[in-house]
Amino acid sequence: MADILRDEGWSVMPPEQYLSDLPGHFLELWNRCRPYTLISPERGWALAEAVAYISARGIPGDIVECGVWKGGACLLAAETLRDREKSGDRRIWLYDTFEGMPEPGREDFIAASGQSLSERDPAGWWAAGVDEVKETLSLSGMDEDRFVLVPGRVEDTLKTTVPEEISVLRLDTDWYESTKMELEILFPRLSEGGILIIDDYGHFTGARKAVDEYLAGLGGTFLLHRSDYTGRVLIKL
Repeated sequence: MADILRDEGWSVMPPEQYLSDLPGHFLELWNRCRPYTLISPERGWALAEAVAYISARGIPGDIVECGVWKGGACLLAAETLRDREKSGDRRIWLYDTFEGMPEPGREDFIAASGQSLSERDPAGWWAAGVDEVKETLSLSGMDEDRFVLVPGRVEDTLKTTVPEEISVLRLDTDWYESTKMELEILFPRLSEGGILIIDDYGHFTGARKAVDEYLAGLGGTFLLHRSDYTGRVLIKL
């Protein structure tokens, strides 16, 4: 169960019993970040645990998110990182148009209903500007220069602006073409032991197809673990 049914634009919080296993320190963090994110508590927990994991194991690389909305997930990652690495030079990269969603392609449907996203005209959905995202990130208490905001379509910006090494890679641009390019360019930069998080594998067909095709092309066997109905997590081995 997720707190946001994103195709209908309204929210439903899980009953308290579904959150009872989450520790109090995370729920406090979650409540601070929740107004600025559309992810569920379960996906928030998966992200926080991913950041704690790479910090504890010393996995090298920066944290990257593609598709940031108001920056709540990056705020969660930043606070988790700050609490575990009092000093350090990991940066958090935020890729987004900062003007809302671009037009979907022919591969992009709502998984549950099979409805074409083109029929819903989602261009511009979930718009949040650079200044609004910076205001969210300022709540982390982390130095401003630790955040790298990259405005524009990832199909354009990833051709010129990328981190050298990545420890956590979170993909939340939903559509097939953007997710495909993110994987092609950024996954090779994900460190061994680093973590890939796919936000909308179960909700949007384009995101799922891009992930399935890319992993199939790599060969081998991967555990794509379910965090909630749509989120998936993979440790790169």
